[in-house]
Amino acid sequence: MSYSRPRDIARKLASERTRRGVSRSDSYRRETFSLPREAARAKAREMFSRYPKAAYMTAIESWRELPGGAIEFTMRRLPTAD
Repeated sequence: MSYSRPRDIARKLASERTRRGVSRSDSYRRETFSLPREAARAKAREMFSRYPKAAYMTAIESWRELPGGAIEFTMRRLPTAD
């Protein structure tokens, strides 16, 4: 199938996003890390420093402790500051 028209390309991208469970209005960027506890703290501080909460709405979306003491966490932020 050829996607030569912009309408076809937009429809294909929208269907892929829906299939993955991503809503259209969700424009956040997410990064997931699995690090030892102290490295996880340092990485979170680095992300908050690089992407300030006030400008990028940076947040730790979720976190959990893995077997062995490592921390898995997901950082959420806007792609650009307005």
